[in-house]
Formats: sequence, C-alpha cells, structure tokens
Amino acid sequence: MRLCLRLLSYATEKHNSITGRLSTVHTVSNLLLHYLSSWEPGSTTYQASLSYQRSASRHLAIMRTFIVAIIAILLPSTFALSLDVGSPSSIRNASAALAFNLMSYYQTNQTGTPPENVGTLPQPLYWWQAGAMWGGLVDYWAYTNDSSYNPTITQALQAQVGPSDNYMPPAYFASLGNDDQAFWAFAALSAAESGYLSPPADQPQWLALAEAVFNTQWPRWETATCGGGLKWQIFESNAGYFYKNTVSNGAFFQIAARLARYTGNQTYVEWADRAWDWMNATGLFDGAYNVFDGTDEKINCTELDHTKWSYNPSILLHGTAALYNYTNGSAIWEERTSGLLRSVIRNFYTLENATNVLFEQACEPLNKCNNDQYSFKAYASRFLGKTAVLAPYTLPAIRTLLTTSAQAAAQACSSGADNATCGQKWYVGGFDGNPGVGQQMSALEAVLALLPVLPRESFLGTASTNNTGSTSAQDFVPRTAPSVTIAVRDVTSTFVADEPTGTSDGPPGQSGGGSNSGGGNGGSDGGDRENTAELQKRASLGFAVALPIAAAVVADM
Repeated sequence: MRLCLRLLSYATEKHNSITGRLSTVHTVSNLLLHYLSSWEPGSTTYQASLSYQRSASRHLAIMRTFIVAIIAILLPSTFALSLDVGSPSSIRNASAALAFNLMSYYQTNQTGTPPENVGTLPQPLYWWQAGAMWGGLVDYWAYTNDSSYNPTITQALQAQVGPSDNYMPPAYFASLGNDDQAFWAFAALSAAESGYLSPPADQPQWLALAEAVFNTQWPRWETATCGGGLKWQIFESNAGYFYKNTVSNGAFFQIAARLARYTGNQTYVEWADRAWDWMNATGLFDGAYNVFDGTDEKINCTELDHTKWSYNPSILLHGTAALYNYTNGSAIWEERTSGLLRSVIRNFYTLENATNVLFEQACEPLNKCNNDQYSFKAYASRFLGKTAVLAPYTLPAIRTLLTTSAQAAAQACSSGADNATCGQKWYVGGFDGNPGVGQQMSALEAVLALLPVLPRESFLGTASTNNTGSTSAQDFVPRTAPSVTIAVRDVTSTFVADEPTGTSDGPPGQSGGGSNSGGGNGGSDGGDRENTAELQKRASLGFAVALPIAAAVVADM
C-alpha cells in the first residue's frame, strides 16, 4: 500500500510538467510492472500471500483502484489540444483543428437541402446560432488567412438574407427575434470590417446587409411603454413579444456603434446614444455595470430579471470600444468601456479556484445550460478580443483573461481522434463529456481571440497573419470606409480592475428565465505565469473527469 501511495504522489507531482509527462508514464508503468511481477506464482510475495488468500480479492480491488487513479491523473494532461499561447503558428493550428470539428456539425449545404435550410444548423439549434457561427468563422479567416471555408461562409450568409435582403427569412418568423437578426448582422459587419471577399455584384454586399438590419430595427423602437426600447421578439404571435431584453437592445447598440465607426454617419452615433441611455435609465445595467437579462413592458419595465449572461456585457463592450475608438478616446466612452470590462471580469472570470477562466455563471456550475447558453462564451471571447484592439489600454488585462481561458479551453478539448472535440467546463482540467456546437464555438473563439492580443514581437518572422500580408498588430484593427479616417491614438490610459474577491458578483442567476434561457431562440507577464501555474494545479481536477475512461481501461485488463 505504501508503494501505491508513493506512485500516486509521484504521478500527481509530475503530471503537470509538459516535459515530464512521457517520462512519468514510462516510470509509473515500470514501477507497476515491477509491483505486479512480485505477485506472479512462485514469487516470494506470492508464496507469503497464500496464508491470507481470502484477502486476495481486496488486494486486487486496491490495485485496480490505484491503476484507475494513475490513468485518471495522466489522461487529462497527456491528451489535450496542443496549444502554445505565445506562438501565432500554434494558435492558428489549434484554431484550424477546432474549426474543422465545428464544421463537422454543418450539414445543410448538401445536395437536396431545401433552400431555406442552407446556412442553418440542425435542430434543435435555432436559426440565430448559425449566424453567430458564421461570424466567428469570418474572424477565423481574418485572423488566420485560412480561406478553406470561405465559399461555405459566403453561401450561408447569402442564403439567409431573406426576400428583402435584411436577414428576415420567412421560414424562421416563428422564432425571429431582434437579437437573432442582429447576430447575422454582426457577421456581415465583421465581413465588411475585415475586408472579407465581396459577394458577386448581383448579391447584397456586407455593409448593405448590416445597414438593412439596422434600418428594420430602428423603426421598431417602441416608446408607448417603458419610454423606448426594442422588444425581444419581432412578431406579436411569438412568445417573448412583450419582453424588452438587453441582448436585443445591446445588439442594436453595437450595430449602431460599429456602423458609426465604419461610415462616419452621425445618425448611427445618435441611435447608439439613445439605446445606451435607455438601457441605463431602465436599469438593464446598474452603476457598477452589472448587466441584467431584461424586463417586461407589461409592467412598464418596473422590475428586472437580474440573471447575468456573459454575452450581454460583452456585446455592449464591443460597442463602447468602437465608440471610444471612433471618438479618439473620449472620456465618457473610456469610462463605460472600463466599467463593462470590470463587470465582465468580476462576474465571469472569478470562479473560485479558477481565476481568469471564463465560465457561464448563471447555468454552468449548476449543469443547467441549454444549447443557446453553451455558445455564450464564444461571444464573450470574441468581443473581448475586439475590444483590446479598439481600446488598446485594455489590452494587458484582456490578454491575461484570454490567455488563461484559452489554456483551460485547450485542456477541455481532449476528446476525438485529434483531441479537438471540446467540452463545456474549462476549469475541470479535461474533457467533461459534454460536447456540442456551442461548446465547440466557445473553444474556437477562445483560442482564436489570442491572435489580436499577442505582443507584436510574437509575429516577427512568421507568415502573414491575414489578407493584408502584414504581421503587425495593426492587422487586426477593423477597417472603415475609405472616406473615414481614425487617428491612431497613443495609449495614455491604464485599465485598473476591481480588487480580486475570489468569487463572482452575487449568486448564480436563474437559468429558467430571460431572453435566451428558455430556448426561444490589467495583466502582466508575471500574472500570466501565476495563472498558468494555478491552471496546472487545477488540472488535477481532471481526475474526476477521466475516472470513467480509466475504469473502462482497467475493466479490460
């Protein structure tokens, strides 16, 4: 038994060392063989054991349990997605593996697919999530210069524009929300901002599509109740029509902010201001920038659903960063950007014993996330990465968050032949047995978002990072129309996060309410090293995840 404990201690100590993993497996295997051989018939140990054969089954059970423990400890760290968070080529390779697995879920471009289904994801996934996925894959091209999926992306984004070229296809009216439409507009905006290949001249262009969505949404701004705001659902026959939620209004705000920056049109600025002021007055976010799910016009928006989802403040954050950039660093948009970033950190990166690892606080710890919510971390990572580019004073803090989370996400991608099938929980040190489209999207965007926040020197001597042929951080700054010039602002501000408390702000919210819960649709290099060490310690939690795998192995012995 003492030998068992020594081996277990040795494996636990060594399994976190990348360079020592193979030697650990070799050493433990040899020790096990030595121990087991001592029980072969004819050995001294075996002869001595004859006097207590009745306890043999107990010894066998102990050994089996011990071997299970060793395998469980070694599995999470030995088999995981390969990722060097400081290497552009490693990040691109990991992103390619994740994107390939994500695309394996997409089947609706096959011959014989009804035209209205092309570009969508299989049920029970909703229409909006496909638009979100294509937006992430536009960024995949822009950040990696891998054009493998471009024909499919273009086909999908054009297939769902609807008869009025505004992302309102009649086939999906029964669940069509303002937020759903907005996620397709996000994808079109990213295509315009990144210089993605233009569609054929007889098809709607990317900027025109985003503007068309905006021009369908501002007339829906409804002042008869609550003093304004967009409803969640577009049609009165849909459940949720009387709900005015943050994601719909926040997405409208982001679209307006990004269009203002891209076009220089002051009308978009005015609508962004109006949307922000209404959300503030209604209490959809509080003085500490905690962002809540929504409110009900039937009670004139006098009460709130205080559930907090990671994508809500992140959607707002990208919008405030765009306006910070557009206004050349105005104090008001800097204050709002900083406040939202503090809120994101406080509420979604402070799980106990998992500092700086992104988690969905309202449902993930309770194992109650639905298909929509599995994907929310994708948008949090995406919009944090874009914020760091548009508001560079936030970059050190965001780099720390994204680096630690990407490392954890890579550990969670330890299933499948290429170790690129991903689970939901990034803080358990391995694959949690819960894969899916949203989980894959979240891991992909967590890893992909590293590229815009890498130090500039990381790209020296590497291949082109995107279509411009350049390797500097400037690659990732979103484009504007030729008539718009935004000065490159020196970084003079410093982002200061809240004092760490070790826990998120408030208890997890209820997962049964709100707009997407019901299925209706600064850091430093030293800090990075400390967080990496903490993450490696947490990898021992993978013991519990790997137990079923290990038990299956031992059962066949």
